[in-house]
Amino acid sequence: MSAHHTINRRGFLKTSLAVAAPMIVPSSVLGLNGQTPPSERVAVGCLGVGDRGTYLLGATLQQPDTQVVAMSDVKSKRRDAAVKLINDTYGNQDCAAYLDFQELVARDDIDAVVVASCDHWHVLHALAAVRSGKDVYVEKPLGVTVEEDQALRKAVREHQRIFQFGTQQRSDENFRKGCEIVRNGGIGKLHRINVWSPPSVAGGPTDEAPIPESLDYERWLGPSPYVPYTRDRETNQWWWFISDYALGFIAGWGIHPMDIALWGAGSMALTPVNVEGTGTFPTEGVCNTATEWKIALAYDSGLTIDYRSEPAPTEWAERYGEITSHGTAFEGTDGWVIVDRRHVASGPEAIARDYSNTGMIRLPESNHHIRNFVDSVKSRKDPVSNIEPSVQSDIACHISDIAIRLQRKVRWDTLAERFIDDDEANARLTRPMREPWRL
Repeated sequence: MSAHHTINRRGFLKTSLAVAAPMIVPSSVLGLNGQTPPSERVAVGCLGVGDRGTYLLGATLQQPDTQVVAMSDVKSKRRDAAVKLINDTYGNQDCAAYLDFQELVARDDIDAVVVASCDHWHVLHALAAVRSGKDVYVEKPLGVTVEEDQALRKAVREHQRIFQFGTQQRSDENFRKGCEIVRNGGIGKLHRINVWSPPSVAGGPTDEAPIPESLDYERWLGPSPYVPYTRDRETNQWWWFISDYALGFIAGWGIHPMDIALWGAGSMALTPVNVEGTGTFPTEGVCNTATEWKIALAYDSGLTIDYRSEPAPTEWAERYGEITSHGTAFEGTDGWVIVDRRHVASGPEAIARDYSNTGMIRLPESNHHIRNFVDSVKSRKDPVSNIEPSVQSDIACHISDIAIRLQRKVRWDTLAERFIDDDEANARLTRPMREPWRL
């Protein structure tokens, strides 16, 4: 390798500033007035700037020690809007826009990549970034197969990259509080967790339609099977609920309360588990993911997770009080704790009211998911939603979906990450990718 390739980006910037002095430069370059100099900023690239991607982009732009230097999206209108937002924020014209994500991840001057593309692209985008030496923030859910989850975890480990999953409830004090109460025995011995989330939707136009000029449809499809374009197919209104691109809200939304369930359950959710339930699947329209589900996960540890789509059963509302469209409720021998994005509550009330985070078990603290990611990139310490629990939570959604599609009980080995003596179920852990894409 030539000498100039051995100089990293920060070292180059520091050296360049020293050689160029004396000269007049903006105070931001020198780190004056409380600003972080470029040599100490985390250079970020963004893959996917739709609704959620734009939110994450905005959160990244707010960090004083990050610099968004590049973005990529398959929609030209989105690229134009994102570049304008980035350049207006920094007061320059420095951000690069790419149609091909591979050009972005190939850049040596990028430290971290925020992946907020469609679900069927999450793992391929993250793998490309990780294998190029970048740390990654990946929007939930993770892969569209268990095999994809496992491949990304392996790459993160091998390349020693920082990984943050978009399960941002782990950066909310109420969710950490609820889980710490459970983990420290505040409700006695945990035996049941009730989990519910918004349902998927049905419908969607099926007639072939012209491809919008701003959309590169071939690149959007990527590894998924080729099908003729239908109106608004690539919008959140429909693609979230088409199995070629996603699992629907059983993973796309349900991953949030399920992740909290497993955070609170700890080792009780690491034993083999029987999974069975029922689901309703659309028969008309482009959407074909489960619109309703009722699933029981029975672990050998004695823990049961009752996972349902909204609306939650009436008896849950009667027990916990007013509940929202989502939530995680822990039941123990001495009481219960419920947590959602509105509050944390318990029965008896004293369990949550008198909570003190001085127990033997302390869960990682974060009050801002992107901030936690940036801090981890700099410190090289795991963020709050690192790769190990992220894969565990994502897999819980996958095996739930597989069970209701097979319409029978399946038994999952949580350590081997395989169904036990069940070739039919194991065949659903992977799916073919359209050429030239592959893991």
